[in-house]
Amino acid sequence: MADAKVIPFDDDRSRARRRPARTEEPSDAGTGTAAVRALPGAREVPGAREVPDGTAGAHGAPEASGAPEAAAGREGGGVASGRADWERRLAGGLAFLRRRVTGEYEVDEFGYDAELTDQVLMSLLRPLYEKYFRVEVKGVENIPDKGGALIVANHSGTLPLDGLMMQVAVHDRHPAGRHLRLLAADLVFVLPVVNELARKAGHTLACAEDAERLLRAGEVVGVMPEGFKGIGKPFSERYKLQRFGRGGFVSTALRAGVPIVPCSIVGAEEIYPMIGNAKTLARLLGLPYVPVTPTFPWLGPLGMLPLPTKWTIQFGEPIPTDSYPPEAAEDPMLMFNLTDQVREQIQHTLYKLLVQRRSVFF
Repeated sequence: MADAKVIPFDDDRSRARRRPARTEEPSDAGTGTAAVRALPGAREVPGAREVPDGTAGAHGAPEASGAPEAAAGREGGGVASGRADWERRLAGGLAFLRRRVTGEYEVDEFGYDAELTDQVLMSLLRPLYEKYFRVEVKGVENIPDKGGALIVANHSGTLPLDGLMMQVAVHDRHPAGRHLRLLAADLVFVLPVVNELARKAGHTLACAEDAERLLRAGEVVGVMPEGFKGIGKPFSERYKLQRFGRGGFVSTALRAGVPIVPCSIVGAEEIYPMIGNAKTLARLLGLPYVPVTPTFPWLGPLGMLPLPTKWTIQFGEPIPTDSYPPEAAEDPMLMFNLTDQVREQIQHTLYKLLVQRRSVFF
């Protein structure tokens, strides 16, 4: 398999290919640059003849001969349209596979593969997002249509599904169809398979240098400052935010001059109610924790199935940072105040969403 072409992160082509245009006609599969997913539009029914109401025949009766022809035309057109749809899908799929085999696709210097993310990874996550967790999204318009932005969210759920659902929410619900680049912990990039998929999906190491480069390049970056303290907290402490560290995300936003968008996620806390932690086993495996839930490990692999809770993701009002001078990033008091402001906004919204929801599952 040929190697993919690595393009500079700030190259215009990387941004141009992030959201392939959807066209009415199938693209040439041989070019290697066409969008894979082209949805067919409404087509005229071949052979159908419209008979206006009130049109009379030779004997003064409405002419009826056109009605069966129109019905037949509609039926034939529907079959033809369905066949053409499948042909386009097949051609697009084959073109996608050819580009994968020949290496005629592009990744940025972080390993982000926009085509694979759009066409495959998002498609795999979407049923979980739409059907299983039935995610409701609010305030997505608070994310800028262009330019960099830092989304700061609470973290929970034992497994980091909340970050993936937030990524789908931004990708599918934002009017500009923006992509969320998540900052992930070191553990993600040492796990086999997970490492490669995370890179392809646009995730990168949670360090200030990478985050600042992404933000300056106009990307939407997501961070969950609670880290393992949030995702691995016991069920008795659900929806209580843990420490946000030293405010490093605020410093990064100040240096890049981008707004901070607080994000509150309700529903993830209950997917794996963590009632215990096998600390000895966790130390042996080199993991931050090994959860014990009402279903795991008692039910074996079946216990790893998350509970189908109802989720709400709300993006709050952005907090601007471009009005601060460059040296503000070195002011510890300012960073503390902004960190506390973001944390309080997320916590307040969590409580408000919890009061509003009818049930954990509906």
